[in-house]
Amino acid sequence: MLTGQWPLGWSVALFLAAGLLTVLGSVRLATLGDVLADRTGWGEALFGAVFFGLVTSLSGIVMTAVSAADNHPDLAYSNAVGGIAAQTLAVAAADAVYRRVNLEHATASLPNLLFGCLLIGLLGLALMGTFSPEVTVWGVHPVSLAMVAFYWGGLRLISDRSRPMWTAVRTPDTVPDLPHAEGATRTRPTRALWAEFLGVAVLVMAGGWVIARAAETFVAVTGLRAGFVGAVLMGVVNALPETVTAIAAVRRGAVTLAIAAVIGGNCLDALNLVVGDVAYRGGSLFHAADADQLFLTAAALVMTTVLLGGLLVRQERGWLRLGFDGVLLIGIYAATVAVLAF
Repeated sequence: MLTGQWPLGWSVALFLAAGLLTVLGSVRLATLGDVLADRTGWGEALFGAVFFGLVTSLSGIVMTAVSAADNHPDLAYSNAVGGIAAQTLAVAAADAVYRRVNLEHATASLPNLLFGCLLIGLLGLALMGTFSPEVTVWGVHPVSLAMVAFYWGGLRLISDRSRPMWTAVRTPDTVPDLPHAEGATRTRPTRALWAEFLGVAVLVMAGGWVIARAAETFVAVTGLRAGFVGAVLMGVVNALPETVTAIAAVRRGAVTLAIAAVIGGNCLDALNLVVGDVAYRGGSLFHAADADQLFLTAAALVMTTVLLGGLLVRQERGWLRLGFDGVLLIGIYAATVAVLAF
């Protein structure tokens, strides 16, 4: 059961169960993350992009590692990059819930913009690795090390700024990152909140393993293209934590955390390619990417650029009450899924 191919019926049932577990765990993570961001003093943007992004990306990390180790590099690559595209779409879902004003208007901040730039750089490095010479050191392509260094340098740049030379103009609809009333968690010690936060993360990670194994069965039994299964089926479940937590955070009023969790989680999903490259023993994961995976990477780059444009323009009221960026994100993602499916 642990190593062999699963029956299709069991795969579908376990896939859905793991997805439900991910949703329930993510709702709780939104509350815990908001409280811990206030208690630690790190703020919603930095905490959401790093710690929150890491925890919500754990299921995707496991999916990529399991698929790569099982000699399914196409699934591994598609899951990592497809998760980025699906998670970026989560911004439009959260924006639909936040009725006061366009969400990107309320959450524009320098850290969120810089994390978006960091994500574009990471995806660009992945493409450079794909078109570079196919060389590996101990089975790992050098661009994997470059991506880790780039991410670390980006975090230092974002967290060490002493006096930013650029700030978003405050408007009546801008929501500042201020501590919120804790409610039921007020009497619980910070250590207990951290323990629960990590416990939920472990459950989400276990769900990622189940989903990866089920997806391998889908490809083997149904004849579906690996790019479609990895990008859409696995990618959507990979994006569930960020989507659910973003919506839950918006409902709590932690709008900066909602955007930061999506963009920060996307940066860590880009590093999933590094995890997959290490786990894949058939050479470089970047050179195992085919046309579907490269198309996905381009789509993720375009969607990230649109999101950054929304944060810079800060449209108060837009198309279909979502803003131009939300409508474009939906259209780009729908077109991407259609191309991969047919």
